[in-house]
Amino acid sequence: MAFDTRSLAIATAGFCAFVNLYSVQALLPDLAHEFGVGAGEISWLMTAGTGAIALTAPFTGVLADVVGRKRLITAAMFAIVIPTLLMTLVSSVPAFVFWRFVQGLLLPPIFTVAVAYIGDEWPRADVPRVAGIYISGTSIGGFCGRFIPGALTDLIGWRLAFAVVALLTLAAATIVALTLTPERHFVRSGGFFTSLSQMLRHFRDRQLVATYAIGFGVLFNFIATFTYVSFHLAAPPYLFSPTLLGALFLTYLVSSPIVPWVGRAIALFGRRPFVLGVIALWIVGVLLLLAPPVSVIMTGLTLCAVCGMVCQAISTGYVTMTAKEGRSSAVGLYATAYYVGGSAGAFLGGLAWTFSGWIGCVATIVVMQAIIAAIVAAAWGR
Repeated sequence: MAFDTRSLAIATAGFCAFVNLYSVQALLPDLAHEFGVGAGEISWLMTAGTGAIALTAPFTGVLADVVGRKRLITAAMFAIVIPTLLMTLVSSVPAFVFWRFVQGLLLPPIFTVAVAYIGDEWPRADVPRVAGIYISGTSIGGFCGRFIPGALTDLIGWRLAFAVVALLTLAAATIVALTLTPERHFVRSGGFFTSLSQMLRHFRDRQLVATYAIGFGVLFNFIATFTYVSFHLAAPPYLFSPTLLGALFLTYLVSSPIVPWVGRAIALFGRRPFVLGVIALWIVGVLLLLAPPVSVIMTGLTLCAVCGMVCQAISTGYVTMTAKEGRSSAVGLYATAYYVGGSAGAFLGGLAWTFSGWIGCVATIVVMQAIIAAIVAAAWGR
């Protein structure tokens, strides 16, 4: 199937969600300096967003199973402009954390419902391809969320940088409102409690529970890697500026042309062997981050970005294929596990950084990758 307006809308929704979620990440060292706090405290800006997502994602799915898809996606995209603008006015870390939390509350209606829309509106054979297009949109959004605020902070300051992010969000919301067709194959659930009971039944599915655990580990590794490598490279001898820290996320763009092809790779190698190979390559990428040369670190980050996005695309598509009912709530539970993992990655990565520095962060990440590999090997179907 050719790339149509629905695919554009799905990719744009992914872009919108991740440009907001990661808009603070490259600025953390600079913001820590401005507000006079340490790495652990300023990392709450990441934890607040991911924690809010984890709290609300499954219930967003339940709501979407009742009211429908497009209406919820577009309303959330327009609404998120407000807290993004209000972040430009904060004068303390707690106020900043609060508006990041509000941002996080509005993100699940965008990405969990977009993924459920994929599962409803495309044939089963096309789901991995379209999920790949969606993940490409998220990877571009993740890059822009880090690079654009980082570059603009050096030019016009971080407050105006967030105002630009708000304008990008408004533009993305307009595109989705105009190009996403209303759902045609979605069947509304019998009501809130019916949808809630469907959500609880997802915990009986061994494949879904294993996939939720994998999602936990994927974002754990992403957040721990890309948050604390910024502190590593902002310190001597590297002394990276916000612009250079934002440029690190050019590595995200490498995955954009690769991820849409994961469906063919799965057909060729099989889902489980392919994912295990990707995780092995991901571990190699993390270990390269211990090398001193910036060129080697960039190579490692590129491997981490590509392997992580591939794992995310496969596990996201697997949720929509595995869930027999209540896809929105199934995706919502995946998002909860995913973002609890992100919060844990920020928190435990901060502890590792405090007690053992960058080496401790890398060791923590490798342990989590080994756990993911064990879950894939033991629990995913052949």
